[in-house]
Amino acid sequence: MQNRALAERLAGGEILYSGWTVIPDVIAVRAMAAAGLDYVVIDLQHGAATEHDLPALTTAIWQAGATPAARVRHAHPADIGRALDLGCAGVIVPNVESAGQASTAVGACHYPPAGYRSAGGALTSPGGPFCLIMVESAAALADLDKTLAVPGVDGIYVGPGDLSYSLGCSPAPDDPVQRAALEQIWAACQAAGKPVGVHSTDGATARLYRENGCRLVNVASDMVAISRTVKTELAAARG
Repeated sequence: MQNRALAERLAGGEILYSGWTVIPDVIAVRAMAAAGLDYVVIDLQHGAATEHDLPALTTAIWQAGATPAARVRHAHPADIGRALDLGCAGVIVPNVESAGQASTAVGACHYPPAGYRSAGGALTSPGGPFCLIMVESAAALADLDKTLAVPGVDGIYVGPGDLSYSLGCSPAPDDPVQRAALEQIWAACQAAGKPVGVHSTDGATARLYRENGCRLVNVASDMVAISRTVKTELAAARG
């Protein structure tokens, strides 16, 4: 897989499976990456990892045969550039409300003349970086078509929790308001020829999204997976 950059695979129409990690531990991320995932996302926004952890985490993910990515803390050039400089092959960018902000995020991923990223990254990954823009608010939803038209936006990743807060509904995919928003996003991405994913932490929900055309399919989150498995096994032992 590493012989072909994930950015190329995103553009090539493949379904890509990922895992989400909030625990900044080399053994944990290596185990997740070695399970057969295409890429592993290090959550810098809501997880425990910091920039200091990235060199070890990204190296472990690469060595296990997957591609490391980061959900950065904010749609800020400094956050984006540091994640790419320290071994991430791409970024998922939150807090993007408009096409203008998406353009700024894309520019932070690429060197001139395509962008304004500074050269000199200590662990810059092979291949060109990819940039996935999060849609997680009514404002982002309203500007989605313009965001998809921004050169360098490689795909859309939906944060269902924050989107539901913004829309005043449940984050469940079968909530009528949430479902209508998701279908709008899916249709827009299909029309633009861009991959889309909706965050999920279990295989059944991930499959539901895949069956609705999502090509960015997150199957597990490390902390949720540990808690869920322990509860299941504890119930079995007590039963």
